[in-house]
Parts: sequence; structure tokens; C-alpha cells
Amino acid sequence: MAPMDEKETLTHQPVLLREVIQALAIRRDGLYVDATFGRGGHAQAILDALSSEGRLLGVDKDPEAIAAGRILAQQDRRFSIVQASIGELARVVAEQGWLKRVNGVLFDLGVSSPQLENAKRGFSFLQDGPLDMRMNPAVGQSAAEWLASATEKEIAAVLKTYGEERFCRRIARAIVQAREINPLTRTKQLAEVVAKANPSWEPGRHPATRSFQAIRIFINNELEELRAALEQAVTVLAVKGRLVVISFHSLEDRMVKRFFRQKSRGEDLPPDLPVMQDHFQASLQVLGKLIWPTPEEVSRNPRARSARLRVAEKPVH
Repeated sequence: MAPMDEKETLTHQPVLLREVIQALAIRRDGLYVDATFGRGGHAQAILDALSSEGRLLGVDKDPEAIAAGRILAQQDRRFSIVQASIGELARVVAEQGWLKRVNGVLFDLGVSSPQLENAKRGFSFLQDGPLDMRMNPAVGQSAAEWLASATEKEIAAVLKTYGEERFCRRIARAIVQAREINPLTRTKQLAEVVAKANPSWEPGRHPATRSFQAIRIFINNELEELRAALEQAVTVLAVKGRLVVISFHSLEDRMVKRFFRQKSRGEDLPPDLPVMQDHFQASLQVLGKLIWPTPEEVSRNPRARSARLRVAEKPVH
């Protein structure tokens, strides 16, 4: 998937593709889950590495991704897809009969390039469209609906928490003032309000980038779903199964890094409990260091520049 900075012309290219396939260490007859299917760029590469006995399950909550996945499922019997959020991973895997049998789970976080390219989805601050931002437009409040009723304090809190926006209060105040004149129903409207309220424009970055990111993450409950999904991934993995996560901004990556560190240290026990280090049961083993895209990939696909990949494995006890 991709971050929210929209300077470049968009094309759908799976990020860190070679690195993902290497990180998954694919068994040809294994069971794999692409938990953020998108348009199937990573999925197709995983299928290419599987034998006729291997299986791949795609998961996505975006109806357009599901439509693309169903086409792939018709073409390849080794693949199936389910419409669900990543926070429902354990349930979806259990329904397949794959609990504790999955050899690899991939999370490619954030918003996908096709979602950004389609102005009707309301993710883009460069193209005018309805102010929606929902990954699944049939579920929950749109961004426009939330902004119409949220208090200035609530808006500022979202901008600060999910966008790390320094000028959150100033921007929130401008949003509330603007909606009193005209309802904010279009992406261009919101982008213009935020741009005017933002006193510090970063070179090469649209001044509405952080605000759009924050509202999108809040509307889709992305960090809470990621927290649940990481826990569930450990549950569904087989021994020696790999968990591979691509993130695009510091909030996601920080959560993944802390989760990997915590799970690699074992259970939290009282400090005065007489337990030797060998008795701690780590549920993940971190593999290697943080992986960034190569300069060549960033040159081919500028959207890859903020991508970062982390890998962990379920150890043998």
C-alpha cells in the first residue's frame, strides 16, 4: 500500500516485493495470508512461489479490492478471498481451518494507490471528491459526517494523535469556523481550509498531508485494528511461521516495533518471581534489522520511499 503524500503520478506497484518474498521464506506447499490484499501485487508473487499444494488467503475490507480478488480466485484455485478487516484475522483464519497452521502472514498497511487514484473514495487532497475516506464505504461514519459534528477539541486531538500535527489546534479551529459558513463535504474544501491554517509548509509535502492521514486513520480505526491484528497473527501462525509487516508512517512502525520487542522478550512476570531467563516463553523472534527500499526502487516508485519492513518468526519452544 502507500502513504498519503501525493506529489507523484500514481501507478499501482507493490512495495518491497522482492524483500517481502524473501522475508516470508515461502514453503512451496505452505499456507499463507495476505491480510491487506489491495490489488494483489504481493499476492500474485506469493502464488508464483507456491506449488499446486500451496494455498493463499486474501483479506481486505475494501469492496473494490474484494472484486479484484474474486477475479484472481476464479483464475487460480489456490487463492481465495474474504471481506473482513485485519482485526478479524483470527476469525477468518479459523473459518478456513488454518489456526496454528499458517506459514506466513503479510500486512501491507495504509491506503493503497488505487484508493488514492479514485477521487470518489475521498482519500485524496489533490483530486476533488466526496469527503469519505472509509476503506469500506458501507460501514461507519464518513469523514464529512464526523467533521460536521465533532468538537474543535475532538478534531485537534485526532490531528495530534494520528497525524502528529504540530498545528492541530489552529487547524481544528479553522475547520470549525469553515463548516459554520459551508458544510465540508469535498476533499478540496478540506485541503484548502487546512492549507490556509497551516503556517509552516514543509518542502515537497502538501500542508494537508498530516491532517488527511490523521482523519483517515481515525475514521477507519486503523491503529486499534493493527494492534488486534498483530496479536491475532501470533495466534494463527504455525511454528516457524513468519510475520511480515510493511508500514509507511512512524505511528504504525512504532507499534509494530514495540510489539515485536515485547513478544520476543516473553511473558510479563513479577520481577521478584524466581524464574530463569531460559524459562521465559517468547512468542516471536525478531529476524534481522529494519528493511528500507533500495534507492533504485524509490526511483522507480517514489511512493516506496517511506516504506519500512519488519520480520519476525514464531519460535520452536
